Order: sequence, then structure tokens, then C-alpha cells
Amino acid sequence: MNAGAHAPGRLAETPDLDGAYPRLSDAQLAALAPHGERRPTRREEVLFHEGQTDYDFFIVLAGLVEIVEGPAGDRRTIAVHGPGRFLGELSLLTGQAAFFSAVVVAPGEVLQIPVQAIRGFCAQDSALGDLILRALLLRRERLVGLGAGLRIVGSHHQPQTRALRDFAARNRLPHRWIDVETDPDAERLLEALGVAPEETPIVIWKGQVLRNPSVGELARAVGLPATARHEDVCDLAVVGCGPTGLAAAVYGASEGLTTVALDAIATGGQASTSSRIENYLGFPTGISGAELAERASIQAAKFGARLMVPAEAVGLEARDGHHTLRLSDGLDLHARSVLIATGARYRRLPVERLEQFEGAGVWYAATLTEAHVCAGHPVAVVGGGNSAGQATVFLARHATTVHLLVREDSLDANMSRYLADRIVRMRNVDVQLCTVATQLLGQSTLEGVVVEQMDTGRRTRLDVRNLFVFIGADPRTEWLADRVVLDERGYVLTGPDALATAPRRDGASGDGGDGSEHAPMLLETSVRGVFAAGDVRSGSTRRVASGVGEGAMAVRLVHEHLADRTPAAMRTLQYERSSLSTGA
Repeated sequence: MNAGAHAPGRLAETPDLDGAYPRLSDAQLAALAPHGERRPTRREEVLFHEGQTDYDFFIVLAGLVEIVEGPAGDRRTIAVHGPGRFLGELSLLTGQAAFFSAVVVAPGEVLQIPVQAIRGFCAQDSALGDLILRALLLRRERLVGLGAGLRIVGSHHQPQTRALRDFAARNRLPHRWIDVETDPDAERLLEALGVAPEETPIVIWKGQVLRNPSVGELARAVGLPATARHEDVCDLAVVGCGPTGLAAAVYGASEGLTTVALDAIATGGQASTSSRIENYLGFPTGISGAELAERASIQAAKFGARLMVPAEAVGLEARDGHHTLRLSDGLDLHARSVLIATGARYRRLPVERLEQFEGAGVWYAATLTEAHVCAGHPVAVVGGGNSAGQATVFLARHATTVHLLVREDSLDANMSRYLADRIVRMRNVDVQLCTVATQLLGQSTLEGVVVEQMDTGRRTRLDVRNLFVFIGADPRTEWLADRVVLDERGYVLTGPDALATAPRRDGASGDGGDGSEHAPMLLETSVRGVFAAGDVRSGSTRRVASGVGEGAMAVRLVHEHLADRTPAAMRTLQYERSSLSTGA
């Protein structure tokens, strides 16, 4: 719908088919009324606009409000809300910029509530809070699927284009990618905007053009809490915001520790790329990795944890009796204790020209963003673990055929039985055991994959334009250098293993100056006060549930460490802070 076509007679309220657009009851409206202000609305009034970061929570009491996105002259309608409906999407709670505008198309009345007030009320009323949060999450998912929000224009050959796209996808930012190599209108768009080839990629957002922006610049543009100077010493610095790191942030902040958690790319880690986690306790129908990450991030922020994304740790040092994290932007973060929860990154296929097709047919995640690209076409998935299985189940709902290439001779060799059984029953999934990908075909984009049967040596071509790779992972520990003791595969050793493998190195914390050995606690590394948990730790179970458990356990050990090395007066203060935050 064009910007000037706001004719109420042509608009109908969007039906609530999945809980994205619930209508509040009279009792819920009455409970919320004291927290806001009723006021009339006029036709064409903009309640909040695309790109705004400080908008309020609106409930429509009378009239109609249209949700639109896109630049003037090329707007489209996302939804239409009538009486009893509330406005907004996930950015309302995360502090990000709004990805659409709310325009009154039939005058009436709204209840306007400050965001802080609605957060406080929802924390008290869990039923209403969950209803609102669930709706906002579903609306964000819908925006991602529609390709709303940002426009990223560039070549898939450019590393910076791939970095921007990956950042947007991993952070669940609604966006649409326009490939200058394949889109016939891309060149005309760049000419109209006056953008030279060397200035690409560009991001179009809020009517502005960001020329060749860094990931950090994009983060600031959409309101993500990127790195900022942090002079004070925090109690706990968490490196990595996957399930383990987020669990530590929640428990650390809720128990009175000043907690800072940072991640180089996005909250959620590898789990956020999973379309459905079905064996996580308490979610019998499953939960997407993205929703789990969003809920955990909001929960951590509620307790006062500070999340910094993107912020990449590139070194760990001992300085002035504390631990110092060196960040890629030149800033430092000082902490009394550190939790390494950087997880692991997916391995890359050992085939030629792989890098050429990354972002142009080769993917390492299966989310709505990737599903939108491959809808209606055959795809191939490489891998035999749960990540590959979950991706297969999800992609089968969008692709015509999913070719699952498994190196092992049994589907359940490394995959949970429930998942393997489901895949076998799916009609549009072609499982090929003892099979590996050996060659990628195509010029600028992927056009096919050559696969080889390991037992016979027979090679065949799969005509797929999208290949999803889930073949195991390697730990993210290169930034640690030789600071903590690692095992032969690069995973962090903790507890007795750390002490038995190498001499104790107390670094920032020291051992009291007497040279005595200090036995590491269960999740403590070879450096006192530095802990490791989750997939990055040697011997971990590598499941979301165990990672969350280790994150919570690490906070308990951090408390013990701080109690041993903190004066009695400070311990009393920390106990009082903990009691206030947890209601003890």
C-alpha cells in the first residue's frame, strides 16, 4: 500500500491466526489503565515511526491503526489493529529501533503506556507478560520472513557484504538483501542513490544510506547495545552470549553481581541458528533457538546484566590485580572474574572454492532468512548430528526436496533417535548414508554439488543452489593464546584436569604471594578467577540444557571465588544486593 492510500474503508483488521495479534480482555485493559494515559487520535497521526528507538506501548481502544514499513512511496501494510489490540514488536523490549511505523487510519482513542511501566507490570503479571512477549516475538519472526526493515545492497563476493548479512541474520534483524551480481534493478538503484562501486555494500535504513558500514556501525544504527567504554571493574565478565553465557548473565545479575556479557556477533550462539529445539526441558512442543535467545536476553537485561553486541574479545591479561579483556575496538573491560563461554564454530567443508560460495549458496545456519532464499527449490544438508537433523526438518517445510548427506552408515549414529525417526518418515527428504560432498559447481553462485558414496566411490551431481553445512565444530579459543591451558583439540581444560596438565598460572588474581598451589574449582581454568563453561570446555556434553546448567553453576563458583578474595565488608554488601534482587 502506498503512503497516501490510508483509506479506512479499504482496510480490514488483520486476523489473529497464531497469537501474533491477540486482543486484550476487558479485565486486562482495566489492570493496565492506571499505568498509562488515554488520549484521542486523529487520522494520519503517526504514533511511532520506523527507526524510532524510544517509542511507547500503545493499546488501541477505538479506531484503526495501520502498521506499515518501507520508504515513502514504496510502503506496504504489515497489519491493521483495532480495539483491544496493542502495537509494537520485539524492539519495544530490546531497545532496538522500530522496524515499522504505526499510522492512525480511523480516528479513535489509545492508551499510551511508557515502556518501563509496561515492563514492570508484566514482571508482576506473568500471564499477561507472556502473552505480550509471545506476540512481540512472533511479529519479529513475521518481519524477518517478509524481508522487511533494512536493505543490504552489495555483491556476495564481498566479505563485508557477507559480514553484514550474517550479522543481520544472527541478530534476527528484519532485512532484505539485494545482490548486485544477480538483481537487474540493483545497478539502477545504486545509480539513483549516487553510490560508486567502491562504496558498496550499502545499507538503506530510515531513509538514509550507510556506505560500506562496519558491523558496529550497523549495530548502532538499529540501536543494538554495542561496545562502550567501561571504566569500572565489574564482578563478572561473560565472554560469549550463547545459552551458557546468557544463563550466567541471568543468574549473575539476579544474584547481585555486576555482570557484563559480550559477543562478537549475536546473542544465542549456535543454538540461535536452530529452527526448533525439541528436547529442551519444559518445552514439550519445542522452541526455536532464536526465541530462546530473545527470551534469555530480555530476562538478563531485566535483572540488570549489560549485554554488548557486537563486542569481540581478542585477549585476556592480568592487570592491577584484576582480569582485563582486550576488545577488538581497542577498549578494555576489567573484571574480578571471567567466564569463557565462547562455544564453538561450525567446521567448513574441505572442498575447493568453498569461500567463493559462502553467502551465495553455502550456509551455516537454517533460519527463516535462509528458508526465504531457498523456498520452492531443492537443497542439500551435510552432517549427521542434531544440528543437521533440525535443519533438515525445518527446511523440508520450505524446499521441494532436502538431500541429507551423512558420512556415517546409520542416521542415528550421532543424531537423537526421535529426530532420526522423524526424518525417515518425511517424504521429501532423501537420506544418503556414507556420502560426502566433494565438489561445488557454478560460476558466481552455487549451481550444483558433486557427492561421492564412500563405500563404492560412485559420484553423482545434485542440482541444488543451496547447501547447508553442519559437520561438527571447533572451539573459539584462538583469542586466548597461551593464557589458559587447553587440551590437544583446543578446548579449555577446567578443574583437576587444568591443574594436572600444566603448572598453575594465577595471573591477575595471584595466590596470595606465597607461591602455594591453589586447586581449581570444577569449572575453573588454570588461571584463578577465570572459568569456562559450555561447548568451549573440554569434556562438555554439548547440549543446550547442559550449557545452561554449567552457566548457572559457574556463577555459584564465581561467588565462592569472590568471597575468598573480597574483604568482609564487600561480601556483606554483595549479599545485600543479592537479597534485594532475588527477593530472598
